[in-house]
Amino acid sequence: MAITASMVKDLRTATGAGMMDCKKALSETDGDMDAAIEFLRKKGMAGADKKAGRVAAEGVIAIAVSDDKKTGIIAEVNCETDFVAKGDEFKAFANEIAAKALAADTTDVETIMGLTMDSGKTIDETRRAMIARIGENMALRFAQKIESNGIIGMYQHGEKIGVAVAIDGGDDVLARDIAMHIAAANPAAISADDVDQDMLAKERAFQIDQAKESGKPMEIIEKMIEGRMRKYLADITLVGQPFVKDPDTTIEKLLKANGATVTAFTRLEVGAGIEIEETNFADEVALAAKAVTG
Repeated sequence: MAITASMVKDLRTATGAGMMDCKKALSETDGDMDAAIEFLRKKGMAGADKKAGRVAAEGVIAIAVSDDKKTGIIAEVNCETDFVAKGDEFKAFANEIAAKALAADTTDVETIMGLTMDSGKTIDETRRAMIARIGENMALRFAQKIESNGIIGMYQHGEKIGVAVAIDGGDDVLARDIAMHIAAANPAAISADDVDQDMLAKERAFQIDQAKESGKPMEIIEKMIEGRMRKYLADITLVGQPFVKDPDTTIEKLLKANGATVTAFTRLEVGAGIEIEETNFADEVALAAKAVTG
């Protein structure tokens, strides 16, 4: 059967695949549109599986909040390059993932991948098709849920950092300001009571070792440590930090002035904790040249 330009165009519209891939699919299936779509789907799945091992440390943070502002989902969706991450298609894909996860009330990655998008395809089918077409590995790294008896405030610093914060009391402006502060200051916990005790013990041991080098008596060192630990806790806890928009006021004072409390927050930064193998371009070229010459 002759494959016409119109048939190729229709298949491209239906699948988003490249022109040559559409032409090949139609040729392989003797012009059967449904079979060609299945052919491209399988090819996309195979291509996605091949790229699954490649490091995807770029991407975006997407946030979805319920209409009543009491529930939110914050998700990290990754790709391989900043160029793709900045594209409207990838950002829209990530935002819809967060919205669908919120609607389904789930943070389980496997479950989210099986959710149906507005296009009628599952999130995973859409992801695989994008991988096949764009040529980069893509993945939902994780999603987190946050709830509030008051309201959820959110702030995104570009697409790389996203914050959702649960606040009782206050208003939308305060909630966004606190979220903005968390994005900038990256506190480890809300207050001293929430700080990881192992982390606290390690810091205390470090401070003691440093103080001992002064040669001062232990009773003096103990007083020095108490002061240093108070400063350390102020630096790493949300309520102890100076407000980024007004350093003369701590977050604790700002919250009290507005009759508000922070009950939870989550801050995600694209690629945090992902190890990227550094390669030397000159070495790569040399190895490639060696392979060609034998």
